[in-house]
Amino acid sequence: MNKKIIKKLLTHTGFVRYFKNTTWLMAEQFLRLFSGLLVGIWVARYLGPEQFGLFSYVIAFTAIFGGVAKLGLDGVVVRELINNSEKENLYLSTAFWLKMIGAVVVILLMLVIVNFSDNDAKTKAFIFIISIGLLFQSFEVVQFYFQSQVLAKLISICKIVQLSLSSIIKILLVLNHADLFWFVCVITFDAISLAVSYLIAYRLRTKKLFLERIDFRVARNLMKDSWPLMFSAIIVMIYTRIDQIMIKEMLGDHKVGLYSAAVRLSEATTFIPTLITASIFPAILNAKKISSKLYNQRIQSLYTFMVWTAISIALPITLLSDWLILFLFGEEYRAASAPLMIHIWTAVFVFLGVAFSKYLITENLTSISLIRTLCGAISNVLLNLWLIPGYGITGAAIATLIAQFIANMGYDFIDHRLHDALRVKLLAIVKPWQAFYNIRTQNK
Repeated sequence: MNKKIIKKLLTHTGFVRYFKNTTWLMAEQFLRLFSGLLVGIWVARYLGPEQFGLFSYVIAFTAIFGGVAKLGLDGVVVRELINNSEKENLYLSTAFWLKMIGAVVVILLMLVIVNFSDNDAKTKAFIFIISIGLLFQSFEVVQFYFQSQVLAKLISICKIVQLSLSSIIKILLVLNHADLFWFVCVITFDAISLAVSYLIAYRLRTKKLFLERIDFRVARNLMKDSWPLMFSAIIVMIYTRIDQIMIKEMLGDHKVGLYSAAVRLSEATTFIPTLITASIFPAILNAKKISSKLYNQRIQSLYTFMVWTAISIALPITLLSDWLILFLFGEEYRAASAPLMIHIWTAVFVFLGVAFSKYLITENLTSISLIRTLCGAISNVLLNLWLIPGYGITGAAIATLIAQFIANMGYDFIDHRLHDALRVKLLAIVKPWQAFYNIRTQNK
């Protein structure tokens, strides 16, 4: 029976298409993982905890504001491109200019805020250099187009080329004993080179441009659906990056460097849920058009796969955390082992959260994203204020883990609209075999 199912899948046009799409995404992300672990860790060892801490701080600070520049348009634009393919260029051009306007506003806002901060001139300069890259995020609309078409090949090639260039430059900087300033410049170079490759890929595929104009009616409709996601993205960045900022203020750059080493390893696999959901989101939308039963089965299967993939990653890293830190980062980073053991378990809730955000978009419940992530962010800030002074960077890891639980599962207990979603999440944890049964029944 299993052979028949496999044969049916391999000859099914839709399955083959999604499989090829996912394969390209996986190839790019595994290269990113390899580069991040090999080159990123080499950079961390070269810079040392103090400079690596400062480097991580300016990236975290800019990332919080970067969520504003994205405007929460990602999933919404993909949805509209799938549902209104005849208006493809209109949606792409409108989304592009919306994101460009958002980036300009954010950079100006950052200049004002940084000038009132206690950071020294060098740190302020680093933040400004990285913020320039936000302008080039506007070209991400090309990625939305390829996601809607289930065509990952060209966009994956773009990212592979950009990642390769970035890695080579970083290696050369380490070998030539470069100053931290040049590593900061590479972050902006990454944004520029990726934008150029996106534009080339889109032109090769469509022979069109998406820079013509902005349609204010379309812009209004997009922002109506995306503003909760925008604020949600900002809040997500706050409760995933605020710990590094608070550690710097309370404990200094050295501790930020140690904590960032743990976070780098913990977050190395967070590309997996993004990869999977980006690839199969169109399939879930299409299932909703066919039948509610098929749609619910695919949601259940997705949640189950997410949870148990995260657990299979977290468990071995917990057991090997001390050895991993010493082997990869060296003796200077030994103290990063304890926070790694705790922080890695956020993967369970992060994986669930990524899948759940797609469900909320599909169900037009995007306003919930704002509320639940706000709860997580507030919890994380309060827990950091309580735990960091007494438990240091381990306390920050505990705060992040609890905040992720509150945002991605705990909130579901108090919102009656999410009780069905909570049941599906709990079923994914306690009855994983249910998902495999659903897959079999879908293919009979």
